[in-house]
Amino acid sequence: MTDHDHSHEHRATCSHGHDHSHDKGHGFLGLGHHDHDTGPVVEARYRKVLWVVLAANAAMFLVEIGAGLKGLSMALLADALDFAGDAGNIAISLLVLSAVQSVRAKASLFKVACMVVFSLWVGVATVLQLINGTVPRPEIMGIVSVLAIAVNLGSAAFLYRYRSGDSNVMSVWLCARNDAIGNVMVMVAAIIVWLTGSNIADAVVALLMVALGLSAAWRITRQAIGELREH
Repeated sequence: MTDHDHSHEHRATCSHGHDHSHDKGHGFLGLGHHDHDTGPVVEARYRKVLWVVLAANAAMFLVEIGAGLKGLSMALLADALDFAGDAGNIAISLLVLSAVQSVRAKASLFKVACMVVFSLWVGVATVLQLINGTVPRPEIMGIVSVLAIAVNLGSAAFLYRYRSGDSNVMSVWLCARNDAIGNVMVMVAAIIVWLTGSNIADAVVALLMVALGLSAAWRITRQAIGELREH
């Protein structure tokens, strides 16, 4: 998509979250759809998708927090916090879905603050566990990571159509994408831990997930600030 297309989409969604462009194919989220789609129809579809993904993320948070504590895996705990962050992220998105652009941008900045806090907590806890030399249980890591991959790939597939739009929409997509990547890394770490009996792979994956979270937070912050300035 060109820069001109992005600016055109942003103007169309900047005031009320509805379509004010001349093209019928751009709805509430500034996305291309079929000609018969309208802004409210697209918003209703997106709302349903968010509820499905919210339920899946909340369930996986409970599963991974228990598995991470039982399996002594910081990578699983990092992923559990990602699921919790995603669930909160989506809940906020649902609350402000029909709000004006400035409200959605401020909600994005609040979500960024939560992402940063979660990321820093996991980073510190990972370093402490690495120093203590605690080795996680690879069998728990492997089983839970496979389940998490399935959930996150499903969520990412649902959200892929809505990956473009304002900072609020983008934050949901980026979190789902990062989680899918993180789950693959957790599975790889489980295999390495099983082969080596070392906690280094678990710690490395946890820290990489922290870096992904901070990178996404920075990207969302830049767009949200730009939206507030334009507004």
